[in-house]
Amino acid sequence: MPLIDYSFLERILPKAKIKKSFRKAKQSYLVRVRLATSLFFFGMGFCFSTWASRIPDIKSMLHLGEAELGTMLFALPIGQLFAMPISGKVVTKYGSRNISILGLLSYGICLTLLGFAKADWQLAAGLFLFGFFGNFCNIAVNTQGVYTQQLFDKPIIGSFHGSWSLAGFCGALVGLLMLAFKLSPLQHFAVALSFVIIIVATNYKFMIKAKSKQEEEKSSASFWKNPDKTLLWLGVICFCGMASEGIMFDWSGVYFKEIIKAPGALVVLGYTTFMISMASGRFLSDFLVHKFGPKKVLIISGLVISSGLYMAVLLPYLIPCMIAFMLVGFGVSNVVPIIFNVAGNNENVPPGIALTIVTSISFLGFLIGPPLIGFIAQLTSLKYSFAIIGVFGIFISMLVSWLKIFTRAEGRID
Repeated sequence: MPLIDYSFLERILPKAKIKKSFRKAKQSYLVRVRLATSLFFFGMGFCFSTWASRIPDIKSMLHLGEAELGTMLFALPIGQLFAMPISGKVVTKYGSRNISILGLLSYGICLTLLGFAKADWQLAAGLFLFGFFGNFCNIAVNTQGVYTQQLFDKPIIGSFHGSWSLAGFCGALVGLLMLAFKLSPLQHFAVALSFVIIIVATNYKFMIKAKSKQEEEKSSASFWKNPDKTLLWLGVICFCGMASEGIMFDWSGVYFKEIIKAPGALVVLGYTTFMISMASGRFLSDFLVHKFGPKKVLIISGLVISSGLYMAVLLPYLIPCMIAFMLVGFGVSNVVPIIFNVAGNNENVPPGIALTIVTSISFLGFLIGPPLIGFIAQLTSLKYSFAIIGVFGIFISMLVSWLKIFTRAEGRID
């Protein structure tokens, strides 16, 4: 049983505007459904990027060292980890639409709580809650993405992840604006919460009201007794991509401030270029997969991730590091959309459960990557810690070359 009873949402939230099949609905309505799903992805990404854009300031305000910051960052993925055993069950029981609404609102509220932190333990507690409710939001919104994809004949799921990345870019720009106006992190986070409330209030009616089938519940209950090894490996690949992505979210600003010595507001320049590249790559993901196939795109993406991280280490200057972070952004942009698409076509596990499994494993990358950077940086330096993490991209290329599912997927993806 979940710790919170979400059943009240069934009474207070109105039903979908139409009762007939979504596939028989007017095209204009389907486009509106797609826009609503994209905006929920956008809101989720905006919350996370807002937090990431103020990490250097919070680090300075609380007088944290690299290892101390790494320890604090552990709290966010630990919160996600605590939510994993129940988030999939809650989404299955009460519907991804309801949990998407409650999850995104809770995500924004927890973001605001981070601005109240005056001590390291308060920051850790806030990050735990931020990660906990972020996991609910992530599972529910991605499930909505799967349902929405099923309404269209052409691939669109890459554009949803592109919306998440675009939100990261917008969050970085807003972060620059907030720094220019000298607003505190608390004031900044309150503005972000207001934006999230607007997104939910104007789009929740268009979210798809659907629950997972009974067979998916059965599959979820028995997965760990008889796990699908292919999904586990897909989760590992996504893990490597998410670890690299999480490092850029949490440490790119610190890297530009302490290694590149970027002046003033330019400390967010590395994060901004990374997010621009990742957003662009995700909007191009469907096209690249159609033209070259998922296997080739993922192999090249892994090599590009490693190349970008090593370039940042070897050339620790403003312009080269901007280019290096753009390479990392483009490399990681393709990993999540392609892996989710391939996982959704798994023959042994229903799409909703497959997505939950891969997402749960991949988000452990946030548990390993960012904190590991802090501990390695304390032992050596922040610059060399990026070089060690660079092997994740190589792992992606090796695993994709080895798994046969990508060869079979070549003929399935349009």
